[in-house]
Amino acid sequence: MTTSHADAHPQFAEALRELGLDVEVRRFPDETRTAQQAAEAIGCAVSEIVKSLVFAADGEPVLVLMDGSSRVDVEAVRAELGVAAVTRADAKVVRETTGYAIGGVPPFGHRTRTRVLADRGLLDHEVVWAAAGNPHSVFALDPRSLIAHAGGRLVDVRERTA
Repeated sequence: MTTSHADAHPQFAEALRELGLDVEVRRFPDETRTAQQAAEAIGCAVSEIVKSLVFAADGEPVLVLMDGSSRVDVEAVRAELGVAAVTRADAKVVRETTGYAIGGVPPFGHRTRTRVLADRGLLDHEVVWAAAGNPHSVFALDPRSLIAHAGGRLVDVRERTA
């Protein structure tokens, strides 16, 4: 494992510089593409991982920030946005919208300005970990700061288990 802004995707490293954020970026030899892989590499709970998921809301991209142990309730996202339909964005839309590939999408530092919904469950942790623009690198930040830098709106869009 190494630690440096150089270990982040160049686009994300630039976003960190522009925001004046001095965060530790950790790079692992194995991929941290899934929340489970990231948690195992870091040594934290899966719920402390932030998933940055892109959906299409009536065809417009929207980013949902969700803890790694939960699933997004697509109907709750639809209701929150007041749109007719919400679907998962495909890999091409994710890359066009964010500038990153699935499995490495950070919560901010994207190519385009996108609406961001952040599930309130992220606030259950003192620190959360998110992708730093590639499937090998992560960074930690307190959830309120992370959501603020992402321009996220706090919502309840976690799928509830019966």
